[in-house]
Amino acid sequence: MIQPKLDTLSETFIRAHNESIPGVAVVVHTEAGLPSINGRPALLQDWFSRVSRKLSRLVTRQEWNWEVDEAHRNVFRKFRINVVLAEYGLSGVRVLEACRSSGTPLVVHFHGYDATKRDVLDRYGAAYKDMFQVADAVIAVSHAMERQLIFLGCPSEKLIYCPCGVNCEDFQGANPANAQPRFVAVGRMVEKKAPYLTISAFASVIREIPKARLTMIGDGPLLGMCKNLSVGLGVDHAVNLMGSQPPETVQREMRNARAFVQHSVVGENGDCEGTPVAVLEAGAMGLPVIATRHAGIPDVVIEDETGLLVDECDVAGMASHMISVLKNPDYAGELGANASRRIRKYYSSDQNIDRLTRVLNAAGNREDISLVRKSIDREFEESRASVPVDRAFHLDSGI
Repeated sequence: MIQPKLDTLSETFIRAHNESIPGVAVVVHTEAGLPSINGRPALLQDWFSRVSRKLSRLVTRQEWNWEVDEAHRNVFRKFRINVVLAEYGLSGVRVLEACRSSGTPLVVHFHGYDATKRDVLDRYGAAYKDMFQVADAVIAVSHAMERQLIFLGCPSEKLIYCPCGVNCEDFQGANPANAQPRFVAVGRMVEKKAPYLTISAFASVIREIPKARLTMIGDGPLLGMCKNLSVGLGVDHAVNLMGSQPPETVQREMRNARAFVQHSVVGENGDCEGTPVAVLEAGAMGLPVIATRHAGIPDVVIEDETGLLVDECDVAGMASHMISVLKNPDYAGELGANASRRIRKYYSSDQNIDRLTRVLNAAGNREDISLVRKSIDREFEESRASVPVDRAFHLDSGI
């Protein structure tokens, strides 16, 4: 597995891949531009080794990148690697030449910003086209990302839709029909999450329902702005900005909420979500999700069946949906129950690992990747056609 840097282990989906995909021989990170294993460079850094490599480059007229490629090739040989999973498109570019020259199959897993952020595409767009031709498979975590990668030059026959999964054992037990009028949001305080728009919507909610409360978990550059906005809108008494919290706190806050809210948007720099893991976690927990029709969210949230969606920047629409689940707790319970069944049936971490393993095995064995793609597509086609729905009248039963 090739990953950008050690701190990506804080991302739950990356950690799950490291720990759960069978047959992982080694995880290689990029540290200070060099491939590293457990924080140590993959190539020897003693004086003699460094001079020898530099002389080899001078004699063969190779660029410095040759040492990076040689480091990857050494890892492939040492650990007898028969397939590489590159987490994020940028990692795929870094390992591309080593895979091509060694004949090692390559699977590239895109996640979000790496497919949409403008400065990334300006820098790596041409390299992506080269990588798409060499890669055996390219994984997209949303259907919107599939379309974007095709636009960037990826052959459609290599693309596989495979969103991340959630550990359903850790996320269960919410009872929104009986919960207090409390919303929860989980995610970094960054532009694409637009936490300020969630707070703006909540300000409309609390004017109609004074008992309403909003808990927001996550750190980031917009945290201070959101604190100021809450004060400016006069809702700081009802908005709890908790900053970064451990998983146990996230689970507790979700378990005690009426609904999960997230107002994702396309950032000014083009940055987009993949399929937000927090949306999957909230659904598994049994919460209705109130969010935007952004990136992979509509792939997993079925409108008026497992959650409620609005267009990006539709603050009034979001506020209206938030008010509806507060005034109709039984409706919130129905949506949450449907969401839990859907996530558990199609989006568990075990299913995600199984799908990734099938892709990696096919690539490593040089099998027809289209057979795996069609099999996975059928699973998600079934998920759209067989959403179990509890139907009831949406009575205004108060809070």
